[in-house]
Amino acid sequence: MQISEPQTKPSAQTGFNHPLWQLAFRSFFLAGGLYSALSVGLWLLSLSGFINLSQEVLPSVIWHAHEMIFGFAALIAVGFILTAVQTWTGTPSITGLPVFLLLITWILVRVLLFINLQVTALVALALLLGWWCTVVTIYARIVWSANNKRNYLFVPLLSMLGILNVSTLALAIAGFQDVALHIARSAVLLFTMIMAVVGGRVIPFFTVRGAHVEPQEPLNWLEKILLPTSFIGISIFIAGQFVPLPITPAVFMILAGSLHLIRMTTWSSIHTLNVPLLWSLHLSYAFMGLGLIALGLSYSIDALTFSTALHIITLGAIGLMIISMMSRVSLGHTGRLLQVKPQIVIAFLLMIAATVLRFGLSIAGHPFEAWIASASLWVISFSIFFFTYWPVLSAPRQ
Repeated sequence: MQISEPQTKPSAQTGFNHPLWQLAFRSFFLAGGLYSALSVGLWLLSLSGFINLSQEVLPSVIWHAHEMIFGFAALIAVGFILTAVQTWTGTPSITGLPVFLLLITWILVRVLLFINLQVTALVALALLLGWWCTVVTIYARIVWSANNKRNYLFVPLLSMLGILNVSTLALAIAGFQDVALHIARSAVLLFTMIMAVVGGRVIPFFTVRGAHVEPQEPLNWLEKILLPTSFIGISIFIAGQFVPLPITPAVFMILAGSLHLIRMTTWSSIHTLNVPLLWSLHLSYAFMGLGLIALGLSYSIDALTFSTALHIITLGAIGLMIISMMSRVSLGHTGRLLQVKPQIVIAFLLMIAATVLRFGLSIAGHPFEAWIASASLWVISFSIFFFTYWPVLSAPRQ
């Protein structure tokens, strides 16, 4: 799964011809990386008692969950998919003004939700609905016009992510805070399916190319049951909030997590230890499998809370995979060598430390220290990414 840009350079580096607007990944990666550092920084200051976030519509916990899942992670996923679809189909994706308008709408939603008044939240809800409809329509038009059936799967995945986003905000506005938080957590589980699809394609491919190993045949039986197992578990998790069910999603979470780890046995992970852009991806995928297993175990182990287990996924899987993928895509598809600078390796290590501390300190009975430590490391890690890759993503392709 590669991403390519037009080989011709724009004649004028101003306006919508500027390299920043050449395909969605450039501006979306920068904006998402910067916003993740800023929003978690605000969350950290709030936890420490230095500032008071507005709580009129969205309580701070809901705001934090919504902005990290739908404000940050969803933007990065959309930026990657709207860029990659050009290579998958051979059909041009959006550039220039459409990219700018999508990003400006996204920024406006972030500002409105930070103000956090009833009227601003309602306007943000309307803008979000339009934003997701536009994203899904753009993607669907490209894959359907190219009859690219292999990638039709992202149409329902993006649609479901948009539905969960709009539903979370609408429920919070209506005062159903517990249900809103439940839907936001459901979106994290949906992200594991997106990561399973994208990671299952790119990680083995990148490993063969980057670590110079022989490709191994995938486990066909596993590939057939992995996504259905994940989907059943997510469906049971969502439905359990509204109707009593005779089963919990725990078994399906543990099974899905185990399947992810078994899947990795064919990826030659041991050969990636000298390549940061590879071992970071492998480790993030492993964190996803471990996080799903921990989520299932949290239903029967009192000391392991659902939130603690979920943060293995949000920090170690989503956070590490995002910063690793952004680093690779930003280099490879702006024509640069696939060699990260030392500070990016440090950013990877900080994300790993944030995951371990968030889990370990919480299990040891120090949740506040866990929040502060992991949030601080997250801010530093994504700040490093932004300042390192601004010169790359805002400059012409080499």
